[in-house]
Amino acid sequence: MLRLSTLALLACSVPALAQEINVYSHRQPELIQPLVDAFTAETGIAVNVAFVDKGMAERLVAEGDRSPADLVLTVDIARLMQIVEADVVQPVQSDVLEANIPAELRDPEDKWFGLTARARIIYASKDRVAASEVTTYEDLASDKWKGRICSRSGLHDYNVALLGAIIAHHDEAYATTWAEGVKANLARKPDGGDRDQVKAIAAGECDIAIGNTYYMGQMLADPEQVPAAESVNIVFPTFEAGGTHLNISGVAMTKAAPNRENALKFMEWLSGDAAQKIYAETNHEYPVKTGVERSALVASWGEFTPDAKTLAEIAAQRPAAVKIMETVDFDG
Repeated sequence: MLRLSTLALLACSVPALAQEINVYSHRQPELIQPLVDAFTAETGIAVNVAFVDKGMAERLVAEGDRSPADLVLTVDIARLMQIVEADVVQPVQSDVLEANIPAELRDPEDKWFGLTARARIIYASKDRVAASEVTTYEDLASDKWKGRICSRSGLHDYNVALLGAIIAHHDEAYATTWAEGVKANLARKPDGGDRDQVKAIAAGECDIAIGNTYYMGQMLADPEQVPAAESVNIVFPTFEAGGTHLNISGVAMTKAAPNRENALKFMEWLSGDAAQKIYAETNHEYPVKTGVERSALVASWGEFTPDAKTLAEIAAQRPAAVKIMETVDFDG
């Protein structure tokens, strides 16, 4: 039986136990529960999960080598890089992880590994946006979208990563002009999450919005949100000289890792067929392992070409992207 518990908020000395793993997770518990249930059933190794919404890197720094955490599960390359930059994780060498996870979705120094992918796409009104009207991310700064775009905060990690990709494809000057152009095209000040932007389109407040693919799956699973979800199409824009922007959820092993051997087993299992299928079917995300099929719903959204820029390249632009969003006062 899986033991799901909240780990102590204060650092404490925890002996290494042969049959358990301690995980700090940015992901909501209900999203990873099916995964840890399946892993425990298969291996007999218990997984203790603490949901840490904010301040994970700071918490790990404060706990130091007395941290009970073996692994960190989080979303977005920026959050993974914050943990790496805090120097609280260790490199992991694993033939299984290298075989299952493409090089562009893992750290060149083996300090983090992508477990799922999500595309940053456009939600477009079925009634007010023509099928060929949305083409590139760069085009979002065009005057034709004036007063027609909704967005969550420009400083949210997902949008910072997208702007980082704009910098990687062009340069900081271009990215600044682009951010100013998108801001000028907003129908309202940035507010809420990605699902709120879909609802705003359904309400006629805007025509298009930037969002992650898996939120559409979540909306279609909620009867109250189905009408809004069905009012939009999913469009996969590309960069002018590239593909569609991807981000990830990922895992890293802490330096303290009192249960390193079992933690590595869990990491490798999460990259394997069984876990990748659970991710695909329950979380509406794209598997990272080649050969694991998307869910029927996700497959129905269509094909796209992932951008060739690596997440490491994009993550390196995070400081510049944050500065640009603040400089143009995107949320103001």
